[in-house]
Amino acid sequence: MTITINGERREIARAKNVAELIEELGLPAPAILAEHNGLALRREEWVEKELTEGDRLEFVRIVAGG
Repeated sequence: MTITINGERREIARAKNVAELIEELGLPAPAILAEHNGLALRREEWVEKELTEGDRLEFVRIVAGG
């Protein structure tokens, strides 16, 4: 299935929902904010939000420091 991640079209292999996609991409889930088709998702929504052809996702990594 082809989706767009952070503005880049990508083929994904196994992920069926946002939580699985984050795992497939090797992203550090505790430090990630996710947006699906323009809507920000709460972490508990990741497993409920199924992926479909043409979806647009944005992932932002939270970084703390001083």
